[in-house]
Amino acid sequence: MKHKYLFLIISIISFQLAAEELPDGYSNIKLGMSVEQTKRELIKNSDFGYHGDRDVSLLPSNNQTLIETDAERGLGSNFLTQCWFQFNNDKLYIITINVNTDKMDYYSIFTTLTSKYGEPISISPKEAVWKNGNVTMTLEKPLTLKYIDNEEFNSLLKYSNVPLSPTETTRNMFLEGL
Repeated sequence: MKHKYLFLIISIISFQLAAEELPDGYSNIKLGMSVEQTKRELIKNSDFGYHGDRDVSLLPSNNQTLIETDAERGLGSNFLTQCWFQFNNDKLYIITINVNTDKMDYYSIFTTLTSKYGEPISISPKEAVWKNGNVTMTLEKPLTLKYIDNEEFNSLLKYSNVPLSPTETTRNMFLEGL
């Protein structure tokens, strides 16, 4: 009986060691790239359907930029639909890729990711999550793949949890009273 458990433990460890490291992006687009680097790579890869600077917008928050592409609108991939590339302080920290559900299915992507990167750390009816120290990769239903730079994302979360200043609190109170 002990040998069966030992064999099972060794098998699990071997499988985890054989699993590839999580990718830090999709295709030639990698987390941590600048806006300009990302634009150059999007131009080189028509799969994303990038149409130039008209796809780039500044977000209301300071130092945040968003590139939104639409692969269905033009010469993009048959497998991708819309993609979003979010930047903070000129650093790409979230890549969101919507996959065409007419051409691909959740199960195929899920089984491919599991065979390459091992079992997800969490799974629910809405998403499967793989994570290491640097990257969180999620596969969300109906069919969205996300790559998140953990360090940058966590630093933004910490910043957003800073308590409001007295001025901000009284401002909010005033607005609520309107």
